[in-house]
Amino acid sequence: MKMEWWKDAVIYQIYPRSFKDSTGNGFGDLRGVIEKLDYLESLGVDGLWLSPIFESPQKDNGYDISDYRKIDPRFGTNEDMYELIEKAHAKGMKIIMDLVANHSSDQHRWFQESKKSKDNPYRDYYIWKDAQADGSPPNNWGSIFSGGAWEWDETTEQYYLHYFLKEQPDLNWENPKLREEIYDLMRFWMAKGVDGWRMDVIGAISKDQSFPAYDSDEQYFVGEYHSNGPRLHEFIQEMNREVLAPFNAMTVGEGNGSDIESAKLFTDPERNELNMIFTFTHMGVDERPTAQLGKWGMKPFDLVELKADLALWQTALNERFWNTLYFENHDQARVVSRWGNDTTYHHQSATAFATVLHGLKGTPFVYQGEEIGMVNSSFPIEDYDDVEIHNAYKDLVQERQLLSEADFMAAVETKGRDNARTPMQWDATANAGFTTGTPWLKVNPRFEEINVEKAVADKGSIFHYYQKLIALRHNEELFRTGEFELTNSEDPRLFTYTRTLGDEQLIIVANMSAENYQPLPLLSTEKATGELLISNYADTPAIDVISVLRPYEAAIYKVK
Repeated sequence: MKMEWWKDAVIYQIYPRSFKDSTGNGFGDLRGVIEKLDYLESLGVDGLWLSPIFESPQKDNGYDISDYRKIDPRFGTNEDMYELIEKAHAKGMKIIMDLVANHSSDQHRWFQESKKSKDNPYRDYYIWKDAQADGSPPNNWGSIFSGGAWEWDETTEQYYLHYFLKEQPDLNWENPKLREEIYDLMRFWMAKGVDGWRMDVIGAISKDQSFPAYDSDEQYFVGEYHSNGPRLHEFIQEMNREVLAPFNAMTVGEGNGSDIESAKLFTDPERNELNMIFTFTHMGVDERPTAQLGKWGMKPFDLVELKADLALWQTALNERFWNTLYFENHDQARVVSRWGNDTTYHHQSATAFATVLHGLKGTPFVYQGEEIGMVNSSFPIEDYDDVEIHNAYKDLVQERQLLSEADFMAAVETKGRDNARTPMQWDATANAGFTTGTPWLKVNPRFEEINVEKAVADKGSIFHYYQKLIALRHNEELFRTGEFELTNSEDPRLFTYTRTLGDEQLIIVANMSAENYQPLPLLSTEKATGELLISNYADTPAIDVISVLRPYEAAIYKVK
């Protein structure tokens, strides 16, 4: 097995509860994933990242784990998981599980013990603090899901810390016994054949032990003290020694709060920490930075800002570092709706965003349904399931009245997490072929138009475009090693860059607007020959004669 197989890989993220229901209970499961392995193999992906499938009360869709060694009965059994690992491996696909180690469920045995008394052996598995003199929380830290980050416990008369829901108490990584528990559960799954880990909010596992207050008394502010604490890299290096290196595990961390310098600390091979991290700055180009509104403060999409951010990471994490490439995941809305055109230019827009992303240096992550161009939904507030949406609605609209209902719902329809969580659209039958029962979340109403069966049958579909992109990345060394250079950086409609290795070069070009683009600057080349590797229009001209890009027209050329 190649030590760095992930550098040549395209990873497919599965959100199991929304992928395929094999039982008719409306809830996706592992047997549904097994059923669709042939489809995933045909797409050409190299690895499958599964969002959490461990036993959980599902207060945060599985990111609140009550037993790390047991598959939640909603998804199936441990034996189902072992079968999935075996069958995926037989098809040449790796399995990546989701490690949620910043917090557990409050129903986990550790927490149930921890809250019994101050001298319980599990007390220090979590973070407990006395109230201030007036009975208020230890500091003004806020929860990412709105409200304060401290919850009072009547039994022991202390507060416990929770960065997310109160049902998700933060684990105390300062305790070596807790760390060994985490490493041991990782060994359990890797011994079963798991190939790697996506690490949820791994940047938050180390806290400033002085627990300083923020300068602002704004309870909902989430800032520097919430992540990248003083012992973060020490903990991850220990994890690497104990588990990751012995099993040759592929790792990708959720680098919440990480800038470029902290990303380098995570991913420098000489430091023996992680292979790569998910960064978030490029996903904030449609946000107004405000502590009070968070992600719900919207501004128009800015292509120039997106290009600058992606270019910054491409340039900074060059040489021995490695990037992750994504526009969609279980926490991000559908890019074709969020930043593109999901109606008139649905096909062109979806494939344009795919082109500019997959041409970059790094490991691409495809989120389920992205490969068929699934779009955002528009539901009334009561039809959304996501706790983040409902908490923010209560906080920002009903209680503090910082947003009107119309503005909040517009933000939800643009970037709410449930846009990515609607059931996978397999065909045009009832409930898009996801389930024979009632789905846990409404199916997107455009499923008859946008579904896998239709996409696979149409050789000109978004699915087949993704197939070609993935094959190109497997077969063309320039995608892995070519040096990146952004061109036309200030153009508000044009996204162009080059990848260069020796005397060969890829030229990636895309018109990211709904109008023809003319004239086309800086596409002239002194190279002797040019080859069109892929384009999302059937008749895209050769590089030496192209003068107009049609709406969302995108192409990759190879020149020598």
